[in-house]
Amino acid sequence: MRNDSPSSPSNPTRRAFLRATGGTAAAAVMAGYAPGQRDSTAGQSTAPAAVAGGPNIAGAIPVTLRINGQDRRLRVDPRTTLLDCIRETVALTGTKKGCDHGQCGACTVHVNGRRVNSCLSLALMHDGEEITTIEGLGTSDALHPMQAAFVAHDGYQCGYCTSGQIMSAVALLKEPCGPDDAAVKELMSGNICRCGAYANIVAAIQQVRKNS
Repeated sequence: MRNDSPSSPSNPTRRAFLRATGGTAAAAVMAGYAPGQRDSTAGQSTAPAAVAGGPNIAGAIPVTLRINGQDRRLRVDPRTTLLDCIRETVALTGTKKGCDHGQCGACTVHVNGRRVNSCLSLALMHDGEEITTIEGLGTSDALHPMQAAFVAHDGYQCGYCTSGQIMSAVALLKEPCGPDDAAVKELMSGNICRCGAYANIVAAIQQVRKNS
């Protein structure tokens, strides 16, 4: 004989079911946020943040970076990338974080005159070295010829990759490169433009090469 009693374990009422599941969920929430207990993943960053003048930061190491002709005496977490140090500590945000894996070129800067992906390099590796970012290349009143060429040829759309493109293009001027567009494309292949402004970028670079 079928038992339709609300108290039957095999046939709980809707109200009893909701009461039971609700109590279980509440207990789980309370357990996860008990007083004095902290989620081990809360507030963690995928990239350790750099700190300037942080004597209370365990493991912070002093480093002097010469950025755009100015010495910056900093204290950084030894795991801090050059990219994060430039953006987060020195607050020069023209250098962009794109893929953070060295695949897009948005973070390109010059170190001792050579282009590098700053997301793949630790800040401590460049103690005392000469670093140039897009902010040190030119100003709004005195654009670098490459910056002016990018403007003239509309070598950008969203602009996110532009600083890295320009930094790579300026470095290319001092590198062995054939005269044709194919050679320029090969040397610029490490810089991705998701908007697809490649033809205009190459035209800008070729203009500067022609006038150099």
